[in-house]
This record gives sequence, C-alpha cells and structure tokens, in this order.
Amino acid sequence: MPSPVDGPWLDDAAGRLIRPYTVSGGRTRPTAALDLLSLVMATGTTPQTHLGPEHALALGLCHGPTSVAEISAHLRLPAVVTKVLLSDLVDCGAVTARAPRTHDTPTDRSLLEAVLDGLRRRL
Repeated sequence: MPSPVDGPWLDDAAGRLIRPYTVSGGRTRPTAALDLLSLVMATGTTPQTHLGPEHALALGLCHGPTSVAEISAHLRLPAVVTKVLLSDLVDCGAVTARAPRTHDTPTDRSLLEAVLDGLRRRL
C-alpha cells in the first residue's frame, strides 16, 4: 500500500513531480531554530492560517515527539525543506519544538579510555 506522501508528489516512472523548493514556497531558512534531532509534537491546536497539504502531512507525523530527521525521511523531503514546513507549524502554534538535550561534558574521558582500551585488546 503506498504511503500518504506518495500521492501527487511521486510517480513511479517520473519520480518526484513537485520540486522540494516549491513545497517550501522557495524558502530555504526556517523561522524556528530546529536541529535534525529537535523533537516536534502536535499541540492539538488547529492552524488558523491556510497551510498546504505538505504541512498537513508533516503535522500528521507529529502525534508523539518525533525528530525532524524522522519526519524528513517519512516525507521524503530534504531536511531544510522539512525544517521550513515545521517552523511554519511552530509559528502558527500547531506544533512545539524542543531542542535536543545536550550534556555539559559531551565526552566522558573515562568512557573514551575504556573504549580505546577495548579496541586495543581486539588488535
């Protein structure tokens, strides 16, 4: 069974029928700060502005916390186009976005040394 994004966007013989930049209205910069690992989730608020079918498909993928990268893969769109679509949804209050969690010390020296020791033992 074809996925919902296959509809008018893809044709088996021709490939993508709509260029990605058309989906984002030619915009290449999202208004919201989104990372590939940012988690977006639907708020349940119905957008008051008219959004395209691509926005509706993206919103449909946001029932639970979902990463921008995962939504991009499901939509079969470049990440930058997906970020523009999602930032539109953030701007109208339809989704919330949470930055990926960062650690104060992104690398733990003892962990790195243990990995290095394990690699050395295998050689």
